[in-house]
Amino acid sequence: MKTLIQNGTVLTTENELQCDVLIVDDKIAAVGVGLSKEGVDKIIDAQGKYVMPGGIDQHVHYSFVYKGSKVRGFETSNAAAVGGTTTVVEFVNQQQGKGLIESIEAYKSSDVDGIAMVDYAFHVVMTDPRPEVIEEIPKLAEAGYPTLKLFLAYKGQFFHADDEAVINALTAGKQAGITIMVHAENADMVDYLTKKLIGEGKTGTYYHAASRPPIVEAEATRRVIYLAEMANAPIYIVHVTCKEALEEIKAAYQRGLSVYGETCAHYLLFDESVLDLPNFEGAKYVCSPALRPKEHQQYLWEAIDKGWLNAVSSDHCGFDFAYQKHLGYGEGKSFADIPNGAPSVQNRIHALWTYGVCTGKLSKQRFVDVISTSPAKVNGLTQKGHIAAGYDADIILFDPNYRGVMGVENSLEGVDYSIYEAMEQIGRVETVLLRGEVIVENAQYVGKKGQGRLIKAKPFGSAYDKYKA
Repeated sequence: MKTLIQNGTVLTTENELQCDVLIVDDKIAAVGVGLSKEGVDKIIDAQGKYVMPGGIDQHVHYSFVYKGSKVRGFETSNAAAVGGTTTVVEFVNQQQGKGLIESIEAYKSSDVDGIAMVDYAFHVVMTDPRPEVIEEIPKLAEAGYPTLKLFLAYKGQFFHADDEAVINALTAGKQAGITIMVHAENADMVDYLTKKLIGEGKTGTYYHAASRPPIVEAEATRRVIYLAEMANAPIYIVHVTCKEALEEIKAAYQRGLSVYGETCAHYLLFDESVLDLPNFEGAKYVCSPALRPKEHQQYLWEAIDKGWLNAVSSDHCGFDFAYQKHLGYGEGKSFADIPNGAPSVQNRIHALWTYGVCTGKLSKQRFVDVISTSPAKVNGLTQKGHIAAGYDADIILFDPNYRGVMGVENSLEGVDYSIYEAMEQIGRVETVLLRGEVIVENAQYVGKKGQGRLIKAKPFGSAYDKYKA
């Protein structure tokens, strides 16, 4: 099967070129001006459109369970597709009593195979750091799962990790090229502040932010950087939100350490004031780390532009508002009972284009990098994230002239609200190809359930680029 995309403007991390893209079966075969139509089965006219690599969202939760509530799963992954994301990387918690690889394989067979509508890879979250589990970490590389996450937050939860677990993971993983990722919040500080606020009767949604202020994130970020320096290993900080944590990453980066991080679209666009919305609406914005005062956003945008943060993810986590978010509402309840998370996999790319590229905060080249190319490199997805011969034909056609609004009415995320409700949208993903096959046409999902494939990732992702053993 040969497909030719004509008349579009191809965007990469370095260039903006008016040229054609030839696809043979599931791979990009050629990129150039005036490519031959000989033997072509399908021609796609991209006149007036940008042609970009499919988005890679390296931070999604389709299996997360918080205090008994479970998020929407891969049956809603068509939302990623219509949002221009062709590959997601899901966090899978290690099951108690099971190994790391065993936990991923069990989840994959029960909840993903035959269901996923975009390609997918996995991070594993280590929850049970006994010696035999630490010994298994290097084996993740050969299995195709070379990223491992630890939660420094959530004291008392089974997935909370202490410093010893972090050190052991860093030490065990570095020779095999395992990238260790951390959720950096000081669990004891959060626990203390949460109990203090509830004891003072401060239980409303706004106090979620007060219970985990920037210092909580900054301390954990600094600490984990020192742990990585001691272990002489790279470290990756997920969902960075505040100036103070950024200063720690920036300082480490300038010292030559292999310290990297990402942020998420909602931290760039929303501030903590939305947590104080009436009628419990603030619960929609309860996520961890918490939203920050507005002044932190300029530092995040700068960090993306300068490369101190190298990806913008969604941290998609789909809990319903009507029932699940209301678990924190009523007598004897508090912000601490609200399931954490913000559903946003469908809006990540549109939001970043509208409020980043269109406002001059991001160049088009940097946009492509943080939504696709860099996440591919971070996660060892060596066939993804770029439009060039030999890469998977994961391609989006983007109409920059579209004007509309975002909201739940057009959402496929499977939940009953959108944090982007009624926000302006400039530009739209019109067409999406997954490995050469059209799965979105005229901004509508036209693919089929189970079309997504597991992508086995390679070790030594880009966190190792300047690492010296």
